[in-house]
Amino acid sequence: MSEIEQVLSGVGPRLKALRRERRMTLGALAESTGISQSTLSRLESGQRRATLELLLQLARAYQVPLDDLVGAPAVGDPRVRIEAKETNGMTTMALSKRPGQPQAYKLVVPPRGEVDLKVHEGYEWMYVLDGRLRLVLGDRDMVLGPGEAAEFDTRVPHWFGAADDYPVEVLSLFGKQGERAHLRAKAGKG
Repeated sequence: MSEIEQVLSGVGPRLKALRRERRMTLGALAESTGISQSTLSRLESGQRRATLELLLQLARAYQVPLDDLVGAPAVGDPRVRIEAKETNGMTTMALSKRPGQPQAYKLVVPPRGEVDLKVHEGYEWMYVLDGRLRLVLGDRDMVLGPGEAAEFDTRVPHWFGAADDYPVEVLSLFGKQGERAHLRAKAGKG
């Protein structure tokens, strides 16, 4: 039996089960949908194939999505496919595709050479996923490990790279000047 035939053969039992869950008689359902009792009975027993018109009326009467009536197979692949790009010696993966701010990126930062401070408009929040990140902000030089985060105004001269001989993985949120990343945590009940 093909996948489509399997889906179609399951419609009748699904319709009958839904009607019984709702404690409706065939007569009451016929009255609310305008579909004859005979047609409803044949649909539920599998003696008649449901048309789109009938299914739409039934979905409306039961107030459920059409997919619930037919048990449609899942469509599409839910996996996110991220395209990695090489930028300034780093591997960058855009995690947000919507225009506007802020933008989210995963960065894989290799060991880098000399510190070369840069400035530009914006505000950045960085979270270390794996490895050790060396971050230079103005005259401050610090190393962040996994689970540590930093946020800063990118008009402050800054530079970052791996703190040792291994690449570092970083989650970065970058926004327009004045937009700050704020983490909110719900207070747990203790």
